[in-house]
Amino acid sequence: MSSLSPSRPVAIIGGGIVGSALLYTLRHRGVDVVLLEAESALALAASGTNSGLLHTGFDSTPDQLETELILRAADIRPAILDALGVPVLHTGAELVPRSDEDRETVRKLAANAAANGVPVEVRDADGALFVPGESVSDPVAFALALAASAQAAGARIEVGSAVTAIFPIDDGLLLETADGRRFEAIAAINAAGLHADEVARLVGDDSFEIYPRKGEFLVFELPDGATLDRIILPVPTPRTKGVLVFPTLDGKVVAGPTAVDLDDKDDWSVRPEAREEILAKAVQQYPALEGLEPIASYAGLRPAGRGSNYVIGASVKNDRLINVAAIRSTGLTASLGIADHIAGMLPALGIEVGELRVPTAADAPAPDGPWWLRTARHRHITP
Repeated sequence: MSSLSPSRPVAIIGGGIVGSALLYTLRHRGVDVVLLEAESALALAASGTNSGLLHTGFDSTPDQLETELILRAADIRPAILDALGVPVLHTGAELVPRSDEDRETVRKLAANAAANGVPVEVRDADGALFVPGESVSDPVAFALALAASAQAAGARIEVGSAVTAIFPIDDGLLLETADGRRFEAIAAINAAGLHADEVARLVGDDSFEIYPRKGEFLVFELPDGATLDRIILPVPTPRTKGVLVFPTLDGKVVAGPTAVDLDDKDDWSVRPEAREEILAKAVQQYPALEGLEPIASYAGLRPAGRGSNYVIGASVKNDRLINVAAIRSTGLTASLGIADHIAGMLPALGIEVGELRVPTAADAPAPDGPWWLRTARHRHITP
């Protein structure tokens, strides 16, 4: 069966948060666009298994592409979240030093935040760094709202459409899916997350490799209806950013993640040892967790690049395939900045791109419970 479009839309491969942000941004900038998602619904993989934190970029390395796009997203995102009715907890985050070495790290982080233009405060009482702009959302609700708004404006979404072949045609590409459908596109954007390297290889591009970095989380319910009113970030070390503790929109508390490098892109299990690895560090950060048993756990697989980060640009084999890959851990935060960046690349391919119009909310399907529970259900994991 053929699904050839005479207008040759831009095809987006992958319907996670980055793919949904691309769909939203391009459609609301006047671009004809179709999204092809391999799964049966959007945001079921890496995007639906992260922390849900929206970072400010206070600790991001200045002058890197990742940092630039995080900061750009921070300018774009508030109006869009408000227009689409995406829920956000504006909690702020704190880092509490426990040693002289920690205090020196906090001082450097405050200087880094200033270099990035991110407001922070250092408390006199305990030397803690407070970052007022850090917040928490629901990554699945965010992705679904973006996609629904784009769809209401005329974008197409095709789920169950794994792209298995890409062929060059005159001034465009022909994409073939696993079920034999074909889609002509003027260009394609590879936002396939964990499988972005496999999509790139469909045009002979083996310039990067993606592997899964597992991050495991524990979910807690505080006694007597208590809630956590802030994000608690550990003071990072040269080796790791450590375990963080944060509230969820539904009043739970989450601790994690771990960082376990894998080869299996389908291993969504939580290791038995993850509980002890997380809990001791989480209790140190937030003593109220002492003695509590997790009510659930989940694992996310971050699409890490082997020796690369934020691989964004035209494929080395075909400039009509734009790779948006190795978006390891800040994809939710930077998604709208990434989409804005890609929109700026399209005129070079003869694609007209207008100004972004912030629309009113469209009816989005409600997520099946909070993202951490939805993920467990989809992966058939008992919380």
